[in-house]
Amino acid sequence: MNVLFKTLVSSCLALSFVTAAHAGSPSNAAGLERVVQKLVAPPALPVHQQVATGEPKVVQVRMVIEEKLVEIDPGGTKIWAMTFNGSVPGPIIVVHQDDYVELTLVNPKTNSLVHNIDFHASTGAMGGGELTQVGPGQEVVLRFKATKAGVFVYHCAPGGQMVPWHVVSGMNGAIMVLPREGLKDEEGRPVTYDKAYYIGEQDFYVPRDKDGKYKEYPSPIAGFGDMLEVMRSLTPTHVVFNGSVGALTGDNALTAKVGDTVLFIHAQANRDTRPHLIGGHGELVWNTGSFDDTPATNLETWFIAGGSAGAMIYTFKQPGLYAYLNHNLIEAFLLGAAAHINVEGEWNYDLMEQVKKPGPIAP
Repeated sequence: MNVLFKTLVSSCLALSFVTAAHAGSPSNAAGLERVVQKLVAPPALPVHQQVATGEPKVVQVRMVIEEKLVEIDPGGTKIWAMTFNGSVPGPIIVVHQDDYVELTLVNPKTNSLVHNIDFHASTGAMGGGELTQVGPGQEVVLRFKATKAGVFVYHCAPGGQMVPWHVVSGMNGAIMVLPREGLKDEEGRPVTYDKAYYIGEQDFYVPRDKDGKYKEYPSPIAGFGDMLEVMRSLTPTHVVFNGSVGALTGDNALTAKVGDTVLFIHAQANRDTRPHLIGGHGELVWNTGSFDDTPATNLETWFIAGGSAGAMIYTFKQPGLYAYLNHNLIEAFLLGAAAHINVEGEWNYDLMEQVKKPGPIAP
């Protein structure tokens, strides 16, 4: 209880250290066009332009923090998720390089904990975390310039042991900062996509009771100590896409058509992962997330380090059911890190054909 008390006190006291004003040069955001971006639930992306038009803009977004009890597997296992806008992962923000992101972060009085946000895309100490600490019943506005092109993680980081606990409780998301001229392939030619999907891979650490059943708690903080013990094992009980086992399979599967060029954005705020598309390839892959780097081509599996995001483009050439998964196959098939894509279209027998159906072995 002493550790728990000290952690809670340190998180709450952090509010008093938020700097209200800083001496220095003024922002160049004044006078720029301001636009409001309506954030949407993953795996969708908000409406956006792939190539920027006009001068940089101030892109206004709003996120409401929600502490909520959610079900994470078909067996009914529930955890207290800490979320941005109610989803795990939080919604993806899409801007262009040199735009300004102006976030209003709201922590309703119905919540019980202090929260903030650390943007890996931003420039400045703690990624904005020091300037966004909000207790229940408060809101704050942060503005930063998106100086680097790429895909980046954001997450809650209120201090101490609260940082990993909030992150593995679902409080993370992504931002895509497109080059103003749009994406380019390995030879510098413009690339566009017909569809885009945002996949947030999440590791959960759910405590078990003496009978081996997953435990459920009456509030987020009630399970804090037990969850820390599971976290220290570095062994997740669940590794899922978009918040729960099966969130992107079955009736929730992603869709495409033969000929569609699809951008997949993959974020993992805490652990390394190895995305793979069964039946396809990473034709263009920015596995480090940086759009300033030349993309790798035609990869079977790519690596995304914990605490980062990456992007891949593939043009579908055959119809059927595809699996997009973490190619740690234990995590994919036993823990839940898998998605499906239903692709419509006509079969190309030149690419693949069953020459002989299963039958008796020929003599």
